[in-house]
Amino acid sequence: MAEYVFRVGTPSGEIVLRKVEALSPEEARQRLEREGYRVFTLAQRGRSAWTWRFSLRRVKLEDFLHFNQQLAALVRAGLPILHAISMLARRQSHPILRSVLRDIEDRIREGTPLSQAFASRSEVFPRLYIAAVLAGERSGNLDEMLSRYVAYTKQMVALKRRVRAAMAYPLFLLVALILLVAVMTGFVIPRFSLIYENFGGELPTITRIVLAIGYGVRENLLWGIPALLALIIGLAFWRKTEHGRATLDAVILRLPVVGPIVRDLAVAQLARSLATLLQGGITLVESFRVASETLTNRVLARSSDIVLRRIQEGQAFAESLEESGWFPPLAIDIVRVGERAGSLKEMLDELANFYDAELEVRFNQVTTLIQPIMLLLMAGLVIFVLLSMYLPLFTFISTLGAR
Repeated sequence: MAEYVFRVGTPSGEIVLRKVEALSPEEARQRLEREGYRVFTLAQRGRSAWTWRFSLRRVKLEDFLHFNQQLAALVRAGLPILHAISMLARRQSHPILRSVLRDIEDRIREGTPLSQAFASRSEVFPRLYIAAVLAGERSGNLDEMLSRYVAYTKQMVALKRRVRAAMAYPLFLLVALILLVAVMTGFVIPRFSLIYENFGGELPTITRIVLAIGYGVRENLLWGIPALLALIIGLAFWRKTEHGRATLDAVILRLPVVGPIVRDLAVAQLARSLATLLQGGITLVESFRVASETLTNRVLARSSDIVLRRIQEGQAFAESLEESGWFPPLAIDIVRVGERAGSLKEMLDELANFYDAELEVRFNQVTTLIQPIMLLLMAGLVIFVLLSMYLPLFTFISTLGAR
């Protein structure tokens, strides 16, 4: 499966870049034509989907943000695009991004527009970014669109940091709990089992359970660890497949606490992406097509396809979102108000800000709830093991005292 970028004409008369994953250029061309596009040229013969995903991970969002901040400042200062890209390529410390920028510089020297040059390296430059640059070129406000995309990226970076901060301590406690179980079953219980080998009388039930667990872990340790590693690697590869990702995404959405958070994250990201593109003068149909590609959850992305079809048919945007089945009623109401008042871009920005604040509250609630639960689990495990180990000793001592 390879990736191809075509320069196409939309039903509304716009000329845009479309990215398609297919086995051949002809298959990609036929797919676009079935969707109603008029295909002009093949802008890029891409890499495989696996290579694209791997390359994208090698350029961090923070590095990409830093590059765009510099590019926006240089364009705003009036420097020609070629001069700005050349300067950034020389000063770029990230090796992959520096190599990509040199390629972009060569393409611009050959007369390629900036948006098309970025589209030729779509393994690094997201489609949302390419669309924003294209809108800036059309409107003549490239510096403004770059500044808007920088603001958008800052919001995404801040959201990513909040997610990491909210999950850091619970993950630390989870790792500590796993290590505690490993130490108990691998070292503590086997040492106590030596004491009880010649113990007269019947051991308490709780002690027999813990000793059985310790023996089981010790006897199966040699093949258990490789089997566990093989299971983890197998699950990782399965998650890379389309079916695996879709299944896992569906499971995540059904989780009691995590599911609503994932939906809110998707609403915030989609709303902010739409607002960024609409402010650049891109039509709602093309803006939603590009923005929906930022959704990482496969189930939500597929459910959004119906929205694209409905707005292409001329249906109201709010009603189309309602048919998708996953947009919250409040978000739909806000979009409906903005659509009727002619201020959809502003209302989408407000919607994204609202869900950003809502997510911060949810993260704080989850963190506050998880921490005491994990601490109680750790304390309960320690008490359970200690009680099972020392209870026979107390029984034995009380028996000797009675004699």
